[in-house]
Parts: sequence; structure tokens; C-alpha cells
Amino acid sequence: MYISKDLTAASATPLLLAILKEQDSYGYEIIKRIKEISHNEMEWTEGMLYPVLHRLEEQQLIESYWKSSESGRKRKYYHLKEAGLEELNNQIKQWDIVHFAISETLINKQK
Repeated sequence: MYISKDLTAASATPLLLAILKEQDSYGYEIIKRIKEISHNEMEWTEGMLYPVLHRLEEQQLIESYWKSSESGRKRKYYHLKEAGLEELNNQIKQWDIVHFAISETLINKQK
């Protein structure tokens, strides 16, 4: 199913914060996780991911650090900060309101 750019953009922050709440992660792993949790419906590219990660880092919601992988290659990992967790909780509340409003509209239409 095609997911519009508007909806993808609107969901980017809460989605990334939720993924980083699970564990620290690096770019390619985040892209794979998005694909996995969306049952292959959402396919992000590096060009979509990194601007959002950089914005979240500028907002001090996440922080990054370098870590060597098992192969010895260095990867940039992203970590959810306390402010990011607070923002995630705020975003979840906002999404719940939007979801409820859409659901109410559909229920009222069926009456």
C-alpha cells in the first residue's frame, strides 16, 4: 500500500523515537526495523532517515556516538535521551487524539 509523503513525514518523529526507545541503533538497522514493523509496507531510504535523525539530534531528543561493529567497522549509533522519551509520550498522546477523531468520524458515518 502506498503511504503518502505527508503521512510518512508526520509519523517520522514518533516512529524513530519509538524505535530508539527499544534500543540504541544505527541507520541501516533503523531502516530494516521500519520495514519489519510495518510488515514491508514502509520502505525508508537513507535520504529520508538521516535528515530526521539530524533534526532530532539538533533538538536534543537523541544523541549519537560511534561504536565498532563485530567486523571492526565503526557505526554511528543513536540513543534516545530523556527529553526524547518525553517527546515520544507527547507524540503518542497526539496520535491517539487523531486516531480517535478519525475513528469517531467513521463510527458516526455508519449510524
